[in-house]
Amino acid sequence: MGVQGFPTLKIITPGKKPGKPKVEDYQGARTAKAIVDTVVDRIPNHVKRATDKDLDKWLGQNEERPKAILFTEKGTTSALIRALAVDFLGAIDVAQVRSKESASVEKYGVSEFPALVVIPSSDAEVQLYEGELKKQPILEFLGQFASPNPDATGKAASASTNSKAKAKPKAKQPQKQPKTEDEEPSEENDEPEAKPVQEPESIPPLSTLATAESLESSCLAPKSSTCVLVLLPETSDADAELPSTATNALSSLAEIEYKHSLRGARLFPAYSVPGVNTGSQALRTALGLEDSKSVQIIAINARRGWWRRYGNAEDFGIVAVESWVDAIRLGEGAKEKLPEGIVRDEAETQEKKAETDAEHDEL
Repeated sequence: MGVQGFPTLKIITPGKKPGKPKVEDYQGARTAKAIVDTVVDRIPNHVKRATDKDLDKWLGQNEERPKAILFTEKGTTSALIRALAVDFLGAIDVAQVRSKESASVEKYGVSEFPALVVIPSSDAEVQLYEGELKKQPILEFLGQFASPNPDATGKAASASTNSKAKAKPKAKQPQKQPKTEDEEPSEENDEPEAKPVQEPESIPPLSTLATAESLESSCLAPKSSTCVLVLLPETSDADAELPSTATNALSSLAEIEYKHSLRGARLFPAYSVPGVNTGSQALRTALGLEDSKSVQIIAINARRGWWRRYGNAEDFGIVAVESWVDAIRLGEGAKEKLPEGIVRDEAETQEKKAETDAEHDEL
């Protein structure tokens, strides 16, 4: 595993190909909370976040499967519901609905939150879970409607053990005689061949907007939708290493983007913007982010005219950043109006494009 010092913590998660897991060195704080948060974040998310607009469409998919819906006041998906979705993957489809989705809440008669309901089939009566919100009792409740994956209950291991116990014993193999001093050593190696260490899958870095023109065309054009920008600090030396806050911000967003791509989920693009980019400097000034030595994460939507700043300068870890990203995806939290002049109007954009095209024609 390439361990060079102790203690070392490695996180191993399934890769895209069987037998090729992703191996990641834990680089976070050595506290129980930080380690738990990091491990919990690696639980795959197979929970559909449904709204009044798309709940019926989701219910119409895989009609042969039971459906479980968690009604909650929270915007984030808890580790418990994600774990249950993994346990019943392919057997029960799991969704989460916010309490503000009034039509869905009223449809299923939910009056208290959180609430878990199961729709066994399209023509069956809805079942409300009334037990403790703990994994084992919920697992048993859901088990009435479909069988969980064997690994979720340990039945596979016990069944395997029982089958081995009942199996007919094999014929006794002749014992190997101990080698004498005069006997030549065998060329065969009795030790099992060591398996090669699986290389971790590399996470693609964020795309970089190195120039003011690329920043404008990607995120500041009149029709540009939501972008997330990591505004990197300005450095006097082009080869200087970025501070840890900047590298943490970049790696967190790169991993979030990568996770969404593996699930086939659509996520607004995220970009790295170097401090030497004059467009970044102008954007900082316009938004009141005058400290050019700090790293800033912002979300910006030029078409709708709003922006939002990531406010936790002490924590650029993936858990905190993804919570902020999820809030934006769900339309939660306050947004600020973009100041005038950041987004060019359509006529000005067309004029600048014509000038650029003319320059290219001259070349």
